[in-house]
Amino acid sequence: MDYKDLTKEELKICPVCGYDDLPEVPYDSYGFPTYVICPCCGYEFGFDDESKGISFSEYRDNWISNGFRFFIKKKKPKVWGEAEMQRQLDNVKKVNYKSRIL
Repeated sequence: MDYKDLTKEELKICPVCGYDDLPEVPYDSYGFPTYVICPCCGYEFGFDDESKGISFSEYRDNWISNGFRFFIKKKKPKVWGEAEMQRQLDNVKKVNYKSRIL
């Protein structure tokens, strides 16, 4: 996978929920997962996709239907509700990560 057109900031966007400050990129330049866990939605790149077979959209739909709770509560913004979640989801359009499996 070639992500050279993405900025450093875009590389750290979660393709599931749009969280824009992942601790590291979800996939390396060869497309291998880094097993980073999104602090917002809890998706683990390399486990949820490759081991469990859960697509980004499937996980996203489940996360939203379960109340879009922050996975790591101390990272949750002071103001977090449906409007903030919808704005964050707009970030998903900026990245085009794809699992090697799904």
